[in-house]
Amino acid sequence: MNELHWLEAHEAAALIASKKLSPVELTQSLLNRIEKYDPGLNAFLTMRPEASLAAAKEAEDIVMRDDTSLGPLHGVPFALKDIIDVSSWPTTAHSKILADNIAEKDAEVTARLKAAGAILLGKLSTHEFALGGPSFDLPWPPARNPWGREYYPGGSSSGSGAAVAAGFVPIALGSDTGGSVRGPASMNGLLGMKPTYGRVSRNGVVPLSFSLDNVGPLTRTVKDNALALSIISGFDTKDPASAELDVPNFTKDLDRGIKDLKIGVIRHFYQKDMIAGDDVITAMEDALTILSDSGAQIQEINTHPLVDYATCNRIILLSEACAIHQEWLTNRADDYAESTLSRLLPGTAFSAVDYVQALRTRARYAAEFNTFFNNFDAVITVNNMEAAFPIEDSAAREKYYPRQARAPFNVTGNPALAVPIGFSHEGLPISMQIITNQFDETMAYRIAATYDKVTQWTVKHPDLDKTATLPAE
Repeated sequence: MNELHWLEAHEAAALIASKKLSPVELTQSLLNRIEKYDPGLNAFLTMRPEASLAAAKEAEDIVMRDDTSLGPLHGVPFALKDIIDVSSWPTTAHSKILADNIAEKDAEVTARLKAAGAILLGKLSTHEFALGGPSFDLPWPPARNPWGREYYPGGSSSGSGAAVAAGFVPIALGSDTGGSVRGPASMNGLLGMKPTYGRVSRNGVVPLSFSLDNVGPLTRTVKDNALALSIISGFDTKDPASAELDVPNFTKDLDRGIKDLKIGVIRHFYQKDMIAGDDVITAMEDALTILSDSGAQIQEINTHPLVDYATCNRIILLSEACAIHQEWLTNRADDYAESTLSRLLPGTAFSAVDYVQALRTRARYAAEFNTFFNNFDAVITVNNMEAAFPIEDSAAREKYYPRQARAPFNVTGNPALAVPIGFSHEGLPISMQIITNQFDETMAYRIAATYDKVTQWTVKHPDLDKTATLPAE
């Protein structure tokens, strides 16, 4: 109880429900931590501490009245990537273009978290419109990595990753169009879920690519991630891609083990298509050994080269993004960050034929990839090819930013869970992905939980006094 900032969300909720922890005490503790350390990390864009404390007091009053209908996150703080709407709050997408944009109502995921009793602490940094890179030419600075503020925290849900890793909140939501939940999870040592396309509503979320966008949670533990996904999932008539399916309890198989599960591993992504760093390859092989020793049957599999998936993702993403941004690109191009424009403008060169062919290729790739699940319970591959790079090193950004294996699973639509698997020789987190059949996120969490019980990577946290404080002037 001396370190409230490292409490797991489900632990905090249980303590609050049993009157052993005050929501006000928890919220104030996290606000104090944010005030102390966030000036060095830039995770938050917008906060309303008085409103957060008022909501915490209301949550406490409900507990003290012995209300038996408490939600699963009653009194537990959370935060949102600033492309997700909260009624009467700004949704800026970290852009000058939307600097004055005020949301009229909650996004569906915001409403579901509030209905579960969770308390909003604030809105988080992102890459501009969830697309650009870590930019220093925007109204707000980019988020930094709690494991070392000189390092990149991943993107585009950069503030979400930094906030959770720093102990500012136990749960944050991000979006994932080409890997933007799993990237920050990788570089911050977190769990990050890109759910099955259609599992979670995007209603009230600033779009980037209509057919690739997903919303998912970042957490420090497997159980919290599964709990958060259980809360935000479900059919929504206001999202045309929303799947009309029952939502399971994603935490139900966490203690089931993985004996006799069949797991395919895509090694060619990181040993042939794009050669990963030595630390990553070693950590991946160690992780596969642990899964095998835990009872799983591991077999190497082959699919399309990584570049083929990445090209398909890029054509679809940029074509749809240019359609969304058409008016602003015409009338307000100077208001974008340089890095955002450099990524958006190539999309204007794609033709309708390019886009349609990419959609057809996507359908074929998805169908082919999903045949693996006729014989396998899950597929595993690397996440990033290296650990985090220095955020202010433009040459490193250009070299390392695209070196990842996440885009294939936006193309196929499968759930993909980022799981920490160790640290580089510099002490920076390394990650793998667990990919499962459509709408079988439960299996991904089951495998991750078994692995985590053996390795305990998720109990390691950055020391912000050493890694996140601002340099002396």
